[in-house]
Amino acid sequence: MNVLAQFRTAPNLLTLLRLFLVPFLVIEIFDGNWSGAFILFVAAGISDGLDGMLARRLGQRTTLGQYLDPIADKLLLSTLFLVVTHEGLVQRYVTVLVFSRDLGILLVCTLLYVTNTLRDFPPSMLGKVNTAVQIVTVILILVQQVWTRLPFQTPIDLLLRAISVIAPCSAVQYAWVVARRVQERAANGVAS
Repeated sequence: MNVLAQFRTAPNLLTLLRLFLVPFLVIEIFDGNWSGAFILFVAAGISDGLDGMLARRLGQRTTLGQYLDPIADKLLLSTLFLVVTHEGLVQRYVTVLVFSRDLGILLVCTLLYVTNTLRDFPPSMLGKVNTAVQIVTVILILVQQVWTRLPFQTPIDLLLRAISVIAPCSAVQYAWVVARRVQERAANGVAS
């Protein structure tokens, strides 16, 4: 299937919708419309769950989708962390860790893909935990801004501390796994 045809699959259209929502989320937050931001984030989350389910059920797993989906996730979460940090709701060091990890992974994946060294980048369990903790944190931050009387600051602080440990650990684990896989392929003389 050519790239243009891959863009037209239902799962990839949902992923593109998620990418399309990112600037509108930023605008809603900068305008102080936390309810709108929360609704858009929930819509993005639903599209994330649906695109994977549709890809499996409709037999529409594509190479484009394998790359586009994690890029959309990372762009959504990294952008939201930057924006809520700008709004004074998250400490800068946490956002630097989140952004650095995601940027590093994207750069390494791109380099390995372009050099035809490695093209399969399955997420690790620690990476999935990292993403889940980030999503829950963003949800609680948005909910707290909508319903200011809810006592979410302590859970948010605990989750931010967890992210400050999990994100670098996940990055190190990812680097180790990728380095090992590249060495194994080189030893076997295999190009992906």
